[in-house]
Amino acid sequence: MVASLIVLIPAAVAGFAGATVRRARLREERAEAESPPRGMLIKARGDFGAVTIHAEIAGEGPDLILIHGASGNAREFTFRLTDRLKSRYRVIAFDRPGLGWSGDMGAAGNSPQGQVAALRAAAARLGVHRPVVLGQSYGGAVAMAWALAAPEEVAALVIVSGATHPWHGGLGLWYRLMRSWTGRNVVVPIVTAWAGRRRAKRVIEAIFAPQKMPRGYLDHIGIGLILRRETLRINARQVNALLRHVTDLAPRYARLKMPIEIVHGTADSIVPIGIHAERMVRQVPGANLTRLEGVGHMPHHTHPDEVIAAIHRASARAGTR
Repeated sequence: MVASLIVLIPAAVAGFAGATVRRARLREERAEAESPPRGMLIKARGDFGAVTIHAEIAGEGPDLILIHGASGNAREFTFRLTDRLKSRYRVIAFDRPGLGWSGDMGAAGNSPQGQVAALRAAAARLGVHRPVVLGQSYGGAVAMAWALAAPEEVAALVIVSGATHPWHGGLGLWYRLMRSWTGRNVVVPIVTAWAGRRRAKRVIEAIFAPQKMPRGYLDHIGIGLILRRETLRINARQVNALLRHVTDLAPRYARLKMPIEIVHGTADSIVPIGIHAERMVRQVPGANLTRLEGVGHMPHHTHPDEVIAAIHRASARAGTR
């Protein structure tokens, strides 16, 4: 009996592993078919080599670049925000390297600085001129890195719930797990293959808290794209590396001269206002902070009027409209 069990257990494990890989692959194929690229696929080249960058573009006017946060893609902004901006701006929402439909840069894409090199190259291919650059969450660090890399190119910055400064403590169980071989090679395929919509909904609702997730958001963002195996690994790689990069970036923010509009909720428990936005506004003479009392991490969805007003202020201060 015991001997039979010893033989059966490895066989059962192997069977589950094989079923998981097959199911993960099928779910990825379905997700990509259901959420295809809706914008331009741009071949960006530079010292980093070559990488494909996906950009969704709408409207006419001064250039406005939108950079999403961790795990996301350009659909983060095309849910509702882009439609409200395209009458006044040429709105360019990028998929950051390795996420959405943009290609992976490998190790070069682990830093906001590396991602900026690819996004700048893609922007140049689009003829972008002195854009207002908006970054949300992780995208806030990318926007700040862009301004530091090419201050003459950036008319103004809008930082929404931006992860811009060093913090103390860890990033939670998921990101700790993703540092391990087991996490990347065992847990990730299981999540891709077996994670249900209900679980994904709970995770996203926690990101929106204390506000509610808007109706239709979960369907629009293409949750299946986010749950692809390589997307999960690349996102974790980027997030786990972020602390050391913002530690390098933050001391240099004070040299920036362009207008900077910051929008941040006081109830944001993911990127706390006291660690990031309030430090920024004390550090940078050209920074203006809009504090949203009782608001969480996603004000571009829950309080879009305030975010749009900040974009307009940034554009007016920079003289781009």
